[in-house]
Amino acid sequence: MSYQEINGVKVWGTPDPGAMQQAVNCARIGDVAAVALMADHHLGYSQPIGGVVAYREYVSPSGVGYDIGCGNMAVRLNVTAVDLRKDIERIMDEIFHTVSFGVGRKNPNPVDHELFDDPAWADVPELGVLKGLARNQLGTVGSGNHYVDLFLEPGTREAWVGVHFGSRGFGHKTATGFLNLAAGRPFDAKAPGESVHQDPTLIPLSTDLGQAYMAAMNLAGRYAYAGREYVIGQVLNILGAKATFEVHNHHNFAWIEQHGGEELVVVRKGATPNRPGQIGFVGGSMGDISVIIRGRESEESKAALYSTVHGAGRIMSRTQAAGKMNWKTRTRSGGQISPEMMSEAVRGYGVALRGAGTDESPFAYRKLGDVLEAHSETLDVMHVLKPIGVAMAGGEEFDPYKGD
Repeated sequence: MSYQEINGVKVWGTPDPGAMQQAVNCARIGDVAAVALMADHHLGYSQPIGGVVAYREYVSPSGVGYDIGCGNMAVRLNVTAVDLRKDIERIMDEIFHTVSFGVGRKNPNPVDHELFDDPAWADVPELGVLKGLARNQLGTVGSGNHYVDLFLEPGTREAWVGVHFGSRGFGHKTATGFLNLAAGRPFDAKAPGESVHQDPTLIPLSTDLGQAYMAAMNLAGRYAYAGREYVIGQVLNILGAKATFEVHNHHNFAWIEQHGGEELVVVRKGATPNRPGQIGFVGGSMGDISVIIRGRESEESKAALYSTVHGAGRIMSRTQAAGKMNWKTRTRSGGQISPEMMSEAVRGYGVALRGAGTDESPFAYRKLGDVLEAHSETLDVMHVLKPIGVAMAGGEEFDPYKGD
């Protein structure tokens, strides 16, 4: 058995005290069937990142989090790794200047997508005011640890593209709005100051508010899928390539699932769905492997609520890594990772990097192989991917508790 049970929480990997505190707190509020922490777990907002909570008849908008539908998509290409390698610097320049990265960014070429005809925009009146923002930002990547990566598969000629991001400002404002409504405040109210260890916010599914949240969350999930597909399409156009295989999954979402003969609302924050035979993409740091995985049936899989890691997991906060930000001078001080250290490490790994701050340095993360080993009874690794190009925004504007 690769996990331990602590205060009723099943834990894979080395327990993080802050994340454990949050998981135990989640377990005691509402009608909770089970709580699990994946091996990449770390502190989040209210529910830990890497945390999975299964509720009876409740949904938790704080558990899903502010980046509703955040997830990964990867495609295998019909061009070879050699083709990418020989022109990687130019390719990464073009990706970085074509794809829109950063907080608040709008797509210079707004996308007319069928999801904007979804009845939920009218059925949930509060969403109507967010439609313009959603339309403007569809197909933009955002900031923090959200990326566009090019990979090669060692030992083969295969090349891959992977992306990681979610529902952008639309998802954030949707989450904020429903947290407000659940607390009796107007949807568009400014949320009060919140603590990291805030109790989870729960909404009964049987209420109109619960049904409205589920409709809004599902719409934000569709939006995130559409955004990732759009950005993958941009990269394929740049490369003059086609996809020969794809995998696509959320890791910040709530699913209604059967577990142990019960219908439960399974809230995963920074955790990848991992049912037997299900294929997923899990990204490592820019100085580490990423993988395509397939879920395996086992007693551990059931204990993990058919979930697994979504990444390597942070071992260093953004402030620890990059230092404290001085917003007047827009400079940082006191960080453990210098730009020189980061550049040397990334260059040594053979990665052409565009963007990114030292808060996203490989030193800030665990090794993906270590966290995957903790889940070896629940999954098989189908493809190991090595990054050769990474593009992302700088991380200084990112709130570490509101999207991962």
